[in-house]
Amino acid sequence: MNAAIRAVVRAGISYGMEVHGIERGFSGLVGGDNSRVFDLGAVAGIIHRGGTILHTARSTEFYEKEAQEQAARRMLEAGLESLVVIGGSGSFRGAQALQELGVKVVGIPATIDHDIPGTDSSIGFDTAVNTILEAITRLRDTATSHERIFVVEVMGRESGYIALAAGIAGGAEAIIIPEIKPDLDQICRRLLEGIARKKTHSLILVAEGAAGAYDIGQKVHQKTGLETRVVVLGHIQRGGTPSAVDRLLGSRMGAAAVTLLHRGYSGLMAAQRGTEIVAVPLARSFIGGRAFPEDLYELSLVLAR
Repeated sequence: MNAAIRAVVRAGISYGMEVHGIERGFSGLVGGDNSRVFDLGAVAGIIHRGGTILHTARSTEFYEKEAQEQAARRMLEAGLESLVVIGGSGSFRGAQALQELGVKVVGIPATIDHDIPGTDSSIGFDTAVNTILEAITRLRDTATSHERIFVVEVMGRESGYIALAAGIAGGAEAIIIPEIKPDLDQICRRLLEGIARKKTHSLILVAEGAAGAYDIGQKVHQKTGLETRVVVLGHIQRGGTPSAVDRLLGSRMGAAAVTLLHRGYSGLMAAQRGTEIVAVPLARSFIGGRAFPEDLYELSLVLAR
């Protein structure tokens, strides 16, 4: 997100705009006195940092019409003419509400869950997957040395994209995701077949929304008799140095969002389609859902043999 913030500031200044950063998202916007002017130097040295220099906060009050109207009023009082919102579907619902109140808004998709419709990718996904890959590569060393099964829980309450991508790239023997009911008997049969082929270790990736990793680990042990260990990666997945892919994506989307506002557009999201950054209606980001990649899941089954 810092790459996107940096691009918004510098692209805005190049267009002759005065750019303000609002801290703590909609919560900061509703509360007032949480914005400051950003010059070129304010975003120097941030592109390599994870997280966001503007911080983030959930704002339950922003679901209410009164808070939305107050936020729009705060912008008017502060002389802010338009808003770039960086976030996921929840953030974009809030942005759409402001758009309907007359605020010029453009969104930038940023979520590690990779679950925003209308864009091929979102800021943070690539970095999170690479963080998981580094972790499971280390775990494989231990798993091989001790001849164990490791069950690794990754993020993804409603979407299995993170688990699928990391599982395929990391050579997992099984991937359990919310979209597909797991067949533990089949998974255990494959694990035992691997042992029969002199395989010394196995790795099972579990998306947090699909099942509890400890429950899966216990059941796998009961069904196979194999020694099993569980690792929950948790918020480790959200931190760390952003990948080159995410830095480039954030930079391109940030600049594109400002260009859209400069040209008078509003109610749009900067999205990636193939190799291009395009504009799609903001409502597209939270209406319906992202299509489940059945081909990717089928590939994971073939490669997990």
